[in-house]
Amino acid sequence: MFKHLLPLITGLSLATPVFAAEPFEVQITVETNKPLTSWKPIWRFFGADEPNYATMKDGRSLLGELGEMSPKNVYFRAHNLFTTGDGTAALKWGSTNIYTEDEEGNPIYNYTIIDGIIDAYLENDVRPYMQLGFMPEALSSKPTPYRHHWTPRASYDEIYTGWTYPPKDYQKWEELCYLWAKHCLERYGKDEVANWYWQTWNEPNIGYWRGTTEEFMKLNDHALAGVRRAIPNAKVGGPDVAGGPGGDFLERYIKHCLEGKNHATGEKGTPLDFLSFHAKGAPQHRNGHVQMGIANQLRDIDRAFAVIAQFPELKNTPIVIGESDPEGCAACQGPNLAYRNGTMYSSYTAASFPRKLDLATRRGVNLEGALTWAFEFEDQPYFAGFRALATRGIDKPILNTFRMMSQLRGDRLLVRSDCEISLDEMLKQGVRGRPDVSAVATRSGERLAIMLWHYHDFDVPGADARITLQLDGYSARNKKLSHFRIDEQHSNSYNLWLALGSPQEPTNEQLVELKEAGQLAQIKTTSTLQVSDDHTRLSLTLPRQGVSLLVFE
Repeated sequence: MFKHLLPLITGLSLATPVFAAEPFEVQITVETNKPLTSWKPIWRFFGADEPNYATMKDGRSLLGELGEMSPKNVYFRAHNLFTTGDGTAALKWGSTNIYTEDEEGNPIYNYTIIDGIIDAYLENDVRPYMQLGFMPEALSSKPTPYRHHWTPRASYDEIYTGWTYPPKDYQKWEELCYLWAKHCLERYGKDEVANWYWQTWNEPNIGYWRGTTEEFMKLNDHALAGVRRAIPNAKVGGPDVAGGPGGDFLERYIKHCLEGKNHATGEKGTPLDFLSFHAKGAPQHRNGHVQMGIANQLRDIDRAFAVIAQFPELKNTPIVIGESDPEGCAACQGPNLAYRNGTMYSSYTAASFPRKLDLATRRGVNLEGALTWAFEFEDQPYFAGFRALATRGIDKPILNTFRMMSQLRGDRLLVRSDCEISLDEMLKQGVRGRPDVSAVATRSGERLAIMLWHYHDFDVPGADARITLQLDGYSARNKKLSHFRIDEQHSNSYNLWLALGSPQEPTNEQLVELKEAGQLAQIKTTSTLQVSDDHTRLSLTLPRQGVSLLVFE
């Protein structure tokens, strides 16, 4: 059986537990005839600070892989679509030069660079989650200094330059949003743009916005008025606030949209087709190991859901967690971020996404998406420690978790595990004692898909889980079983890269191996199925930080 020394607890400070090596037994039961609700593919949203990577070699390739998972149902959100510059990408920077002015202050609109970005999405069956921002240099009320040159060694606050300020002319700002939306309508067609999400700015409750809260409401009202003037049925919302509810910011935003005077139209209220906020975890580096903070992220989500649930009229309003990640800075580096290349990131993601849906169900709100703020960083060193889905064209283990989730469809089924951490316990302290070994299962007709995970907050070795999986009400007789796995040896380009000596100039043969290792691997299930007319039982061993997908069809 599984044995461990309980962590020493002083407040929220925990020492790293020591784990025995022998496997421990887990019983998981799937009630295949007890659907809970329709499964929502909330995983299908992604984003990045750097919009120009989308038009570069590795960026285009990765967009294609995202689009393949659910064509025309995957969305991408990017910062800096309105930022002034020549389109040269850098860490936490991008630009399109969409708006400049002549010497008399007359607007000049240039859609060349931004068209290339949106074209790259659509050509790869990805759609925009269109962020209206940041402030063009010619419109900024405090434009100098404008361009930052941030590196991971710099203070994060150095990024907040002239693009963060309110416009010097709100009518010109509204006209920019109107003409951009009108251009999209004419270029891509009304049926296409009606599917997009449109929102203003990013995290206006922190340094990304150097105006007041009321000035943000004004910015947002004018932006969305411009979009709706061009596309009357555009799907508009916000506010993509940081920190779950962001103090009282989310509540103030909702009240303004429902009851306040619209700064652009003078009428009551602002259109609100969807709500958005951000939620992040808080990993730490302790005793030489990373300690994840899944509880922090889930608490952010729960607090925001609680605010939204206070408004009965929003019960069915879709919610997109516009950034939903284990921590807050994709381009940062450091020992507390060392989880990103390997299976800690993939197992964290597998364990956290179903819990987001569970929180929405508990609060009675409508969660439509949870956006992973991770893409790629063009031409950076291999496995440089950034939060990314791929590195120089090589997919990381995390991308395979999304490939697994893309195979879940139909009705979500009731699952019971005797080694699952309860939602209340996870909200309170995360996964700090025994591990979280559980599953999510879906059924569509006779097709049954089950994603299992073995997760713990501490990035240290631990015992394997020996799982007995019982499928009540389902016979696997005459069914094909496919078993996909992410662990140290499967779907893991990073582990192979380490085994090859961590080459920064891999040979062509090594690149072929690494790219193959980055794909979702199928393995043989060694156990014998026990099948009757109304149930199926099988056994499998799932290592710590492992994720498995079983598909019967």
